[in-house]
Amino acid sequence: MDTHVIAAGLPALGWALHSSLLVRRLSTARRDPLTGLHTRAGWTARAEHLLARHPNALVFLVDLDDFKAINDTHGHAFGDAVLTATAGRLAAWCGRHGLAARLGGDEFAAIVTDPARTPGLDALQAALDQPVEHNGRALPVSASVGHCHRTHLPVPTLTDALSAADSAMYAVKGHGRRNTR
Repeated sequence: MDTHVIAAGLPALGWALHSSLLVRRLSTARRDPLTGLHTRAGWTARAEHLLARHPNALVFLVDLDDFKAINDTHGHAFGDAVLTATAGRLAAWCGRHGLAARLGGDEFAAIVTDPARTPGLDALQAALDQPVEHNGRALPVSASVGHCHRTHLPVPTLTDALSAADSAMYAVKGHGRRNTR
């Protein structure tokens, strides 16, 4: 084989390998290492795209109730188990018609493109309010959920949808927990 061809191809091979590694790192950085869900940065770009393309889209914010007390009373390992269980339940509820994220701490977000293809809001609340087991112990947990339909926004932007879902979530927290609004 011609040494000039090999010499010319080696830098291209190196750049291809380097590029592949960078893409993998970027993908990993956009996933929460504990839950496997998208992070805020990874979710936002996709959610904006989905919201713009799907007129029936529904945006959710989920906040675990009294999560600090779980960590303080039962330890961070139990808190991690609660976060992981919540992430799994939210992602399963969204199914193939949505995208879930952990925004940070005990806050989660999701967008579903076709709410009619989900089990429904009551099913989401029931799933999030199931006890979590860790090391042979079960702990009751609950979450407050706020949501916003794209059709309820004068201008369908993700920022406005999240703001409306946040207001709805805090209205739920103000009326007692274990509720959806």
